[in-house]
Amino acid sequence: MLVPVVRAAAEHNPDVAITVLSQQRMADLFSDLPANVTFHGVNLKQQSLREIVAGLGTYDLVADMHGVWRSLYVRWRMRLQGAKVACIDKGRLSKRRLVQGRIHEPLKHTTERYMDVLSTVGVTVIPAVKSRITSTMDRLSIGIAPFAAHKGKVYPTERMERVVKMLSERGEHIILFGGGKDEQEVLESWAKRYKGVESVAGQKTLGEELELMRSLKVMLTMDSANMHLASLVGTRVVSIWGATHPNAGFLGIGQSEQDSIQRDLPCRPCSIYGNKKCKFGDYRCLDITPEEIVSRI
Repeated sequence: MLVPVVRAAAEHNPDVAITVLSQQRMADLFSDLPANVTFHGVNLKQQSLREIVAGLGTYDLVADMHGVWRSLYVRWRMRLQGAKVACIDKGRLSKRRLVQGRIHEPLKHTTERYMDVLSTVGVTVIPAVKSRITSTMDRLSIGIAPFAAHKGKVYPTERMERVVKMLSERGEHIILFGGGKDEQEVLESWAKRYKGVESVAGQKTLGEELELMRSLKVMLTMDSANMHLASLVGTRVVSIWGATHPNAGFLGIGQSEQDSIQRDLPCRPCSIYGNKKCKFGDYRCLDITPEEIVSRI
């Protein structure tokens, strides 16, 4: 979600040199930004924070978009060097109230929070970040990314297989996306079982996956990183939401909440990130029929 904000800031401030500090594996996300953006990749497993800061040089402005102890150290060191610094306000209190059912309207989108940080250090982002979602129905394939980091955000695997089967029987070409070893095994089994289905899990770089997503007519995802990756390349996303909710500010940039499949339950959302156990034990928020999903696609 940071990428379109950086792009907008760079385009509106062509005389400002912007350096993005992040993990090296994220480099492909920032590869096609304006010339005044430089990506500085690091490896947190191999480099200490002191080494990372030593390799950065000096800056006039520092915008902490992460708000964790690692980024706190970086901005503290930058402040000692004379930089003007600002940190993201994640809106933790309002998110807590959302989960408690005390707020029912949408919270500030995360991209807006990023823009607020830039504004605090004196960098304006005008025009505001806009949707880049394009008409995609002339394309050939449907992408499906059926997994997420936490159980509260993952549609039941056996039901998702039913979705894949139904789309396959309709003659659709389907590309499956995933990450870990267990995910790869599941997706490869579906690819062997159903006609017109292929899995690219574990086979592509991040940049190659982005190019594939750019070629899709629609992407089916959970509330997950793949929703944001597809959004980044302008592909329309049908997203499935369980324990979490678009109102927390994490809907893919440019996507429509009308393309979000979710159940209206008094217990939703029970979590901002989907990492809490269901108090009923049955994850009823994900009790959505495969037929509904296929119909929405």
